[in-house]
Amino acid sequence: MTLKKNVLALVVLGVLALGSSFIFLSSFDATPERISPDASAAGAMDASETLYGLAITGYDIETKTVARNEFLSGILQRYQIDLQRIAVLADKSKPVFDVRKIAAGHDYTVFKDRSGRAAYFVYQPNAIDYVVYDLRDSIAVYKEQKPVDTRIETVAGTIQSSLYETLEANGASPDLAVQLAEIYGWAVNFYRINKGDWFKLVYERKYVDGLPVGPGRIESAVFGHNGKEYEAYYFEPDDGQPGAYYDENGKSLRRTFLKAPLKYSRISSRYTMRRFHPVQRRWKAHLGTDFAAPHGTPIVATAAGVVTESSYGSGNGNYVKVQHDNVYTTQYLHMSKRAVKKGQRVSQGQVIGYVGSTGLATGPHVCYRFWKHGKQVDALAQVFPPSEPISEKYRIAFTKTLNIHQQVLASVGADKQSNLELFGALAFNIDSLFEVVENDDSRYLDGFSAQML
Repeated sequence: MTLKKNVLALVVLGVLALGSSFIFLSSFDATPERISPDASAAGAMDASETLYGLAITGYDIETKTVARNEFLSGILQRYQIDLQRIAVLADKSKPVFDVRKIAAGHDYTVFKDRSGRAAYFVYQPNAIDYVVYDLRDSIAVYKEQKPVDTRIETVAGTIQSSLYETLEANGASPDLAVQLAEIYGWAVNFYRINKGDWFKLVYERKYVDGLPVGPGRIESAVFGHNGKEYEAYYFEPDDGQPGAYYDENGKSLRRTFLKAPLKYSRISSRYTMRRFHPVQRRWKAHLGTDFAAPHGTPIVATAAGVVTESSYGSGNGNYVKVQHDNVYTTQYLHMSKRAVKKGQRVSQGQVIGYVGSTGLATGPHVCYRFWKHGKQVDALAQVFPPSEPISEKYRIAFTKTLNIHQQVLASVGADKQSNLELFGALAFNIDSLFEVVENDDSRYLDGFSAQML
């Protein structure tokens, strides 16, 4: 035990020694920085020989975009494929990809032989997946994926207008805003973000053919809001347990209830005892919180529970009510469509309906109502305890992840090459030292001390 305490103390000293240079260099340059090397070149396919895994020798290649009101039959007939063969193709395609889902705006590629007849037809439903139709002697259909290069990148920014706009202005995908709302949905009020709030992120970014196709998971983040800093670190044990986000002390960021039933929207009306009703044109209490969002936006259950009502009312429109336990109940009003039935058990975050304007509503929104011990209360004023903290058996592994990512976040905006070199040294030494702690092995302690200090 004494050895472990000494080694852990040494870890802290070593992290401080290496980390000081990171912290000194930390700044708020909003230019995204890539931490991992570009691996796409090494695994790139030689386009002069193959395309979509098919040899192109002897074929003329045409790549076009599906036009509006254009269907597979019309496309293939232009390449000498008759309707009978197209019918066989559509039938064989059913287990792989429904040809009725071929949509305008998506790309397709045709491999033509010397006579102008299609030998292969390749359709891309998205940037990663593609479906190959082998139209030669016997028809074959299969789905494949393009190689995806996942890189670790960083971005930082100070919010001047909206989180979406700030992310986009700094070269990152605005889709990260949805992830941030999910990660911090129990701590940060994303419906009242202020000018001057700021963020730093370490996240995955996916590339296909050298072009970004969207963000992956946020690995770590720090968000400055109302003068407070909120840290988040993704940790996934290596024993198959699901990963989750924790703060710097190992406390889960997940709470019993989500703050809102929509992933990202704005509050259009708050809980109040006196509000002028826009439809009834009179002053009355509004015992709920209205979240405005586009028609059809998914509405989710803010906590696990059982659906006690899924119905329609003249004032509420389509609505769902969920009993969570003996204390709490929630209700969701004005849906365009309900997605659950009475008696159904739902999980936190499960879609239970879609935003609409049914009942007494002037525009698309969801009115979120909250009961505690049978009395309606302000949902946004409730404080809920966090979920279980990080298990002690994962504490050492989590601390290792925490130390590395804290230094990376501190270094956002510093020289990229310095980041790479210092990050590599930090990861190597921390990994080695924690191996000593886990194995209670003192033979290598002096050597590690020299490396760290």
